[in-house]
Order: sequence, then structure tokens, then C-alpha cells
Amino acid sequence: MTESPGIFEPAHIGGIALRNRFIRSATHEGMADAEGAPLESLEKLYLRLARGGAGAIVTGYAGVNPQGRCSFPGMLMMHSDALVPAYRKLVNAVHHEGVPIIIQLAHCGAQTRSAVTGMKTVAPSPVRDRYFSEEVPMELTEDGIREIIDAFINAAVRAQTAGFDGVQLHLAHGYLLAQFLSGYTNRRRDRWGGSPENRFRIVSEIMAGIRQKLGNYPVLAKMNGYDGMPGGMRSEEAVKVAMMLEASGCSAVEISSGTIGEGLAVMRGPRIPAEALFAANFKLTALPKLLRPVIARILPMISPASPKPYRSYNLDVASTIRKGVSIPVITVGGIHTLEDASKAIADGATDFVSMSRPFINDPSIAKKFEDGSRNASRCTMCNYCAIMIEKEPLRCWNGRIPQRV
Repeated sequence: MTESPGIFEPAHIGGIALRNRFIRSATHEGMADAEGAPLESLEKLYLRLARGGAGAIVTGYAGVNPQGRCSFPGMLMMHSDALVPAYRKLVNAVHHEGVPIIIQLAHCGAQTRSAVTGMKTVAPSPVRDRYFSEEVPMELTEDGIREIIDAFINAAVRAQTAGFDGVQLHLAHGYLLAQFLSGYTNRRRDRWGGSPENRFRIVSEIMAGIRQKLGNYPVLAKMNGYDGMPGGMRSEEAVKVAMMLEASGCSAVEISSGTIGEGLAVMRGPRIPAEALFAANFKLTALPKLLRPVIARILPMISPASPKPYRSYNLDVASTIRKGVSIPVITVGGIHTLEDASKAIADGATDFVSMSRPFINDPSIAKKFEDGSRNASRCTMCNYCAIMIEKEPLRCWNGRIPQRV
């Protein structure tokens, strides 16, 4: 195999220096305290990633206000100045290893549960979420939208104060900013909905506010290249979104796909992780054990199936987007081998490769790629990691739930 001549060489994103082109993609770790401050376990994980060869680390999503908190335990938060000292300690530890760290900022919108947050869920329009289907979200008012814009801007200011090398706005996977961008979830007829430009307005105003306060501070965005929802994101519109992001001062775009409501469209795999669903999913844990074998057999018929391909499944749309913008493009999704990563960059399909599951399975995978001790991740794409975070902190389960859980 011939390696790409640049994959292990230093690179830059918006002034951030990376030692290679492998990025640890944002992954919910469930390693924050009740206030949303990072725990020591998270620092230890990030140090393993930094020492293991990651060119940069993007944190798990951090909520910009309490109403936008996810329903999974241990979510990072960035809604209060009181959190800054804990984050500064985390950042300093990672920087000591010579690795940049970027915090992902998010609001979950309709993709959370008021039973957990204690607050009514909100969204651009009152469209019930397919997965978190307990309630119809409240349509955001003008004042509510303004409060969320300010929350993102203020969270970015806190991130810079804490020493983060940049922030990443979460515009993917059906969370609030993605809900505004999507014609399926955004059915407004005011200036926040309708045309692509109007649906993008909340993002452009967040970007403008960050630029006004923080100047050239790096702001990245994670966005969908497409999804499977009727009237949702399609590749043609994704190119326009990426172009609008660039025009607004975005430093780089990371391309993903799918929404939580589409099941395994976000994290694909060859089978439905039934055992993990019964162990952790808020809808299925209460099922009697006698019924579980029956439900397991019919799950493939009632649950959204994982679409194929399972490998490099966002690369084609990322390549299309890359042709429309001049800022760096990062691609995540099923890139689990050194050969695939090298080829993606050598072919000009993407500028950087980001990975989630391979880093869960082995935080040192990038270093092992570079020293030649491994050429493929041992991740089996069982997706137990994606389900079990509803109950426990992030780890690799290798397709088997211990009896104690």
C-alpha cells in the first residue's frame, strides 16, 4: 500500500496546528458531573487520545443552555462562567501533550426529553421527533431564538477563556441547529424558515456574534451532507450550506449524515444492537425479559435499518462539498483503515479524516497507523457504544453486554 504523502505530516485548520490529518470526532462520553463540568475520567481519556497520536481532539457535545441538555447522563455543559476553571485544567493537560482541543457546542432541541431536563423541549416548528417521541416540542419564539443565539456566542467566549483552540458548532444529526437547516423540521414562514438562507439565519447570526466578540478565533462546523428524512438535507443543499458557512467566517466543515430519528443512519453497522437496546434504551429497558426474544426478531422490521455502505459512507458527498468551498473539509463515517484514510486524502476527496468508533476501540489507533503496527481498526461496528451511553460512560463493548449491567 502507498501512503498519502501528507497524512502524517503537520497541517493547519484556521490557524490551529495539527501534527497529522487524523482528528478524533466529537463523541458523547458521559464523563461530566451534574453541573456539566468535565470529570477526571474525561481528562484521562483525552490524554490517552493525545498520547495515542490524534492530530486534534473534538470534545463530546457541550450544551449551551440547560434546556438544550441531552437526556443521556454526564453531558458536558458550557452555559456558566463557573465551569471555566474545570475546562482550563482539562485543556492545559491536553496542551501539555502538544495536541489542540476543540469544544463542540450544541443545543439538542427536540432530541431530548423533558422528563430528564425538567424543561419543555423546543424546536423551530412543533414537529415530534421520531426517536424522542414523548412530546411535541414547543415552537421557538423570536425571543427564544435570540436567547439561543446569545447562548452559543457566550459559550464560545467561555471556550476561548478556558483555552480551547477553537469551537465546533453542531449542525448535524438532527439537533437544534440541524433542525433549523432541515425543511422537514423547520416549517416556519417567518424570517427563520422557508428559503435555505432563512433557515441558515440562526447559524449566520451565531457566527457573526462570535466573530464580533472573538475576531479570528477558529469556529468549525459539523454538518450533514444528507439525511433520509422527507424534505430533509440533500447533497445539493448541503453544498450551499457549506458555502454559506465559509462566507460567514467558518474555519472548516466536518461532513457527517443522518439524524437520530433514522436509527443507525448516523452510526452504521451490519446488525441492530438489540442486546444494548434492551440494556440501556429508555423505551425498551422496561420490557419483560420474556418478551425480548420476540421483540429482537421484529426489531429489524420496525426499526430503521442501517443503510449501506458501512465504509467511508460520507466521502462522496464530502468530495462534492469540497469542490464548492476553499476552507478545509473533514470527513467522518466508516473510515476505519489506514488505506481508506490515505486514499481519501490522496484522491482529494477530503482534507482531514475524523474518526469516532476506532478511537473508542483504541485511543492509540492513529499512532499505530503511523508506526505500522496496525492498518485497520478492530472496531466491529456493533454500535453498542452508541446505545450504552444512555446508561453508562463511553467505552467499547465489543458486541457483548456483561450480566451485571
